[in-house]
Amino acid sequence: MDIDVLGPLAVRLDGVSVTPTAPKPRQVLALLALRAGQVVPVGVLAEELWGSKPPRSARATLQTYILQLRELISAALEKGTGDGTGQRRLAKDVLLTVPGGYLLKGGDGTSDVREFERLAGTGYRAMDAEDYPQAARLLRQALGLWTGPALADVQAGPQLRTEVKRLEESRLCALDQRVEADLRLGRHRELLAELTVLINRYPTHESLCGQYMLALYRSGRRGEALDAYQRLRATLVRTMGLEPSPALAKLQRSILMSGPDTRPVRPVTSVSVAPVG
Repeated sequence: MDIDVLGPLAVRLDGVSVTPTAPKPRQVLALLALRAGQVVPVGVLAEELWGSKPPRSARATLQTYILQLRELISAALEKGTGDGTGQRRLAKDVLLTVPGGYLLKGGDGTSDVREFERLAGTGYRAMDAEDYPQAARLLRQALGLWTGPALADVQAGPQLRTEVKRLEESRLCALDQRVEADLRLGRHRELLAELTVLINRYPTHESLCGQYMLALYRSGRRGEALDAYQRLRATLVRTMGLEPSPALAKLQRSILMSGPDTRPVRPVTSVSVAPVG
C-alpha cells in the first residue's frame, strides 16, 4: 500500500486508488493511513468524526464507513497486480477489525511521511557533522515530497488537526535547517526572495527572521536587516506581549555595531515562536 498525506490524501493498493470521495470515509482512511500498522481505537475514530459528543449511532455509522473502505479495497485487489505470492488477499486482511478498533496494514508500500522523516533525519545528522552541502541536498529532497499542506483535501476533526499540526511543525523545522545550511554555504542573495515570503507567512518565527536579517546584511542591505528586527519586535509585543529572544537581540546589536565589511555574529541558539494563526 502506498500512502501520501503530505498534500492531498492518496492511498493506493497494488497501484489502484482506494481513496473515497465522501468526506467522512476520507477522514477515517486518513487517520488509519497516518497510523498504518497501528490499532486505531473506535473511540479515537468517533472523536475524529463527531468530536466530544458522538451520536448514539456512531458505532454503526463507523462500521458503515469501514465497509465502504473495504469495498474500495476489494475492488483494488481484483484490479491490482497482487503481492507476488499467488495467494488471494481479502479486504478484511488489509483493513482489520481488532479488539477495540481497526488496523490498516501498510505492508511494504511507500509512505511519503516515512520518507520525509528519513531524509530529514539524515539531513539533521549532516548538519551536526557540519556537512552543509549534504544537509542542504537532503533537506531539500525531504521538503520536495510536500505537494501542499498536509491532508489538504481532507475535512479534519480533532485527531487529524493534531496530526496535521505535528506534520507542519516537522516541515517548518526541516525548512529552517535547510535555510541554515544554505546560509552556511554563502547563498545569501539566493535566499532573499524565499525568506521574504516565509517571514510574511510566519511573522513571529524568530529563527526565520534571524536568517532573513543575516541574508539581508550579507547582501549589503544592513538597514533592511534592522527594519526586519523592528517589525518582528513590534509584532511580538503587540500579539503576545513578548520581547525577541536574547539570541535575536544579540544578532540585532551585532548588525547595528558592525562596519560595512564586518559580518555579524550568528546566534548560537535560534529560538522559534509558533506562527500566528
